[in-house]
Amino acid sequence: MKSSSRTFRAMIPVSVAALVVLAGCAGGGSSDSDKPNDVSTKVTSKPVTLNLAYTDDPPTNALIDAFRKKHPNITIKAQQTPFSDYVKSIKLSMASSTPPDIAEYNPGAMRALVPAGLIYDLEPYAKAYSWNDSFPASSLEVLSSDKKAKEYGTGGLYAVPGALSVLGVYYNKDLVSKAGISETPATLADFEADLKKVKDSGTTPFSLGGLQVGGFQLWNALTNSLGDVTQYRDWVYGKSGSSIETAGAKEAAQKVSDWVKAGYVPQSANATADSDAQADFVNGKSAYLITGNWAASAIQKEMGDDVGFFLFPQKTADADKIASGASVAFSISSKTKHPNEAAAFLDFMSSPEAAKVQVESGFMPVDTETAVETSGVLADISGAFKSVVEDNGIVPFPDFAAPDMIDKLTAGVQGLLSDKTTAPDYLASLQESWNSFHE
Repeated sequence: MKSSSRTFRAMIPVSVAALVVLAGCAGGGSSDSDKPNDVSTKVTSKPVTLNLAYTDDPPTNALIDAFRKKHPNITIKAQQTPFSDYVKSIKLSMASSTPPDIAEYNPGAMRALVPAGLIYDLEPYAKAYSWNDSFPASSLEVLSSDKKAKEYGTGGLYAVPGALSVLGVYYNKDLVSKAGISETPATLADFEADLKKVKDSGTTPFSLGGLQVGGFQLWNALTNSLGDVTQYRDWVYGKSGSSIETAGAKEAAQKVSDWVKAGYVPQSANATADSDAQADFVNGKSAYLITGNWAASAIQKEMGDDVGFFLFPQKTADADKIASGASVAFSISSKTKHPNEAAAFLDFMSSPEAAKVQVESGFMPVDTETAVETSGVLADISGAFKSVVEDNGIVPFPDFAAPDMIDKLTAGVQGLLSDKTTAPDYLASLQESWNSFHE
């Protein structure tokens, strides 16, 4: 199982774990409160300071530094908040008299901010900067919604991607080799056979952070493999009449329970944070870790050439490649005093300078025409991205489906891991959350 060095043109449509540019003070609004006035691609030469609240890094700080080199008069001050606290805190701070200028958030937060008119519809800037040409179309689609922020892929554009990502499987080359495995699995059945080989060799197959998002990412990967991608995408996008109570999602939930019973997932998963699961993996306590390319830089720093990456396999080798993905994305507050400067920051995301930062941070560049040299696990991730994009197989994460969905997902998968929840009951709880929001 080898990693190779390669150059490729990143072509990644991806969904949203969005960064939102929010303004510090009142002003800059318009009669149509969610659209900016005086739109221009020119920025001031005077000193400007924007405050940024965020949760995910990399690549946030590195992108800020790169932008500052191009616009030295614009200072962006960043403050990080843990993901577990972020959605609630950004809603509160946005409602305060001193909201941040720039803030990262996910769709759960956006669904409160868009209907309140606190975020600009960016279509005027998209036209001014020709963003439909410089950003992947499908990455903009998932950042668009109706004014109630209940259905994606329609209405106004409320964010722009700043870096692209995908969910997959990291593996410890030494441990899988010792288990007699020489190739990445072509099918889900192959992968299950490999998991048994690893367990039989005396190594725990997976590290898993059931305490946070790691648990439902496992179910999500299995659902992408076993389910109907159109049904799943419609459900996450909020299409009327959609349901997650499908045969594929049920089979995926049952397999989570089965893998615990088989010893592929540690019994301690529900007491393990995502960071601890990653630490266990890099320290050789497991052979596999399911997470995204946002972890690539840290993992490669610890493991060097002993780590590889592959997409979670499908049921058949000839099936289209499917994987959940997200983008670090930016929006602009309707309260900002500096909307044009904020828009310049968004536009910078498609620049060659940003592409270098995005790749070095373990993400894929937003500019789909940028050729970037990668090696090691980053080369594996680059190749994986390319294959998914060619099949138009990037799908959003399940927590995008409703504001409280992440809580239902986390608690529900904890029930599957502990054998206290059945697969049908788990899916029913997700659908109940979806129905409460969408119907």
